[in-house]
Amino acid sequence: MNAINRYKEVSGTTDKADHLWRYTPWKKVHPTGDIKIVPEIDKEVKLRLINLDGTDLAEGISLQKGNVLEEKIEDIDPVATSFIKAVSEKSRWVLRTERKFTSEAPILLEIETNSDFNSLELVLDIGEMSEFEIVTLIKGESDWTGFLRTGRIGDGSNINDITVCLQKKGVLLRLDSIALGRDANMNTGTVSSGSERTKADLRYRMAENGSHLQVLGSILSREDMYLDYHIEIQHDAPETFSRLDWHAACGGKSRTIGTGMLKVAKGSTGTDAAQNFHNLLLSKDAEADGIPELEVSESNVVGCGHGIANGPIDENQVFYLQSRGFSKSDARSALIAAFLNSTLVKMGSTVLHEWLSKLLTSELDAMNK
Repeated sequence: MNAINRYKEVSGTTDKADHLWRYTPWKKVHPTGDIKIVPEIDKEVKLRLINLDGTDLAEGISLQKGNVLEEKIEDIDPVATSFIKAVSEKSRWVLRTERKFTSEAPILLEIETNSDFNSLELVLDIGEMSEFEIVTLIKGESDWTGFLRTGRIGDGSNINDITVCLQKKGVLLRLDSIALGRDANMNTGTVSSGSERTKADLRYRMAENGSHLQVLGSILSREDMYLDYHIEIQHDAPETFSRLDWHAACGGKSRTIGTGMLKVAKGSTGTDAAQNFHNLLLSKDAEADGIPELEVSESNVVGCGHGIANGPIDENQVFYLQSRGFSKSDARSALIAAFLNSTLVKMGSTVLHEWLSKLLTSELDAMNK
């Protein structure tokens, strides 16, 4: 069955009882609002793969356009997945690394979305024992962008993987379905201060022994933004480790939503897992929700926990910084930056952190104008 027929078969099956669609119905992120329509997107998305510092890429990494591998995508929403597959005929890519690929410089995958509608399907094929950092930067002025990323992190690999969302307007539908190999280590982070509406479904599966996953979020919303992130982490093997740490700062009349699902299957002994959501409210009209959930079917675990904390900026801290010479605006910006930096600093090397910090400062300056 091709993707269009598959989508038509399942398009009306979303369930508002599911956290994934409870706060953002499918029709709200469909490019036309009519879920029966599958629009034809005839323009390619522009991609560029370079080192973050402008130097040449190390040998052993490639970005290849063409037929995507017919991989089986497990535990991911069929409606959004089949839709993006149906509209990504002209933008299908594979990012591949050879075995033992390493790069001292962080790598940048730049995705530019400037036509009215854009959609992209990307498969990660990361060779075993690879070690590198990569930033996926989504930018542009598209009215609607779909991004489906699937694949596997090879055995024994060590990857820092950051997605930066900086669209100036429109809707972003983002899907991740990533499997970790044996003893693989993956730090995956999201830095967002763009798009008028984002719906993200991010899923990670550890089906082999010894894998290690850290999922991080530094989210800044302002004006009328509506950013809805759903994160699922599946432990399907013994001796696996995961942490979800999600920070969102919400200003203006914006709303952010973070829902987490942590699943530990029977037989996943020695699992160590936790998830935490922290929301900072910057105005009386801003809204922020954090909803963690656990499904633990194995009793022999190191620990499984979750937590959430919401609150406004501490005005006593603002007053303290003002007494040290800060303006009120600069004091608030410093506190917001410190809040978001608590997850940002975990996303990679010093070089990568400095690049992300400059980006965050620029976004905070734009918010204060």
